[in-house]
Amino acid sequence: MPQSIHRGIKALIDEANAEIETISARDAITLIGKDDVVIVDIRDPREIERDGKIPGAFSCTRGMLEFWIDPNSPYAKPVFQEDKKFVFHCAGGMRSALAAKTAQDMGLKPVAHMGGGFAAWRDAGGPIEAWEPKKKG
Repeated sequence: MPQSIHRGIKALIDEANAEIETISARDAITLIGKDDVVIVDIRDPREIERDGKIPGAFSCTRGMLEFWIDPNSPYAKPVFQEDKKFVFHCAGGMRSALAAKTAQDMGLKPVAHMGGGFAAWRDAGGPIEAWEPKKKG
């Protein structure tokens, strides 16, 4: 028997977008280098390797988000404990809407997501840097 999904991804994204702040790629470009803003890239590492990244963005895969935000988690990351604005982005704006909503529901604030994601960033002429693997040792 097939599953009966009552709230699909479209409904989840619509609900998220109704409750979170969305900023345009053009507005996000003006935030680069600001001390009180963290741009959070939730794309898969393969996407970042293939397409590049926003300079200075903090990478956090969508699957680790809740664990890295929660200060009581053994995986908590100090960046999410800072008093800053967190702007999430993904490739096209769907995963980042869900991520921003989750972060906001957890109590992280202020949060926003970049509408249109990395594609909108690229189309708006935002700077892109090549992915550099972490140095071991």
